[in-house]
Amino acid sequence: MSPHDRIRLQHMADAIDAALRFVRGRAPADLETDEMLLFALVRAIEVVGEAASKVTMEGRAAANLPWAAVVGMRNRLVHAYFDINRDILWTTVTESLPQLRRIIGATLASTEDGS
Repeated sequence: MSPHDRIRLQHMADAIDAALRFVRGRAPADLETDEMLLFALVRAIEVVGEAASKVTMEGRAAANLPWAAVVGMRNRLVHAYFDINRDILWTTVTESLPQLRRIIGATLASTEDGS
């Protein structure tokens, strides 16, 4: 895997880790009352999607991620910022992102030698 792709995967991992920290001890209802939490989660997912969009085809082949869905979520949040479904956002952060993080972590670990 190229250094460029490793950096992008690490950016994805870092943004996921941040989102997971942000929701620790929180509830879905907090998205209705805590504007900072909402913005932080949206931004974290935007970073995940933007970094994913910069991974090369070779890098994408090395990590079995739902690339189109990851980038698509970013695009949805950026372009339809006025219509964010908080339930989908919460589910994405609490259910989908941990799965992505495991795959990214395994991919980074298996390509540490620069292959």
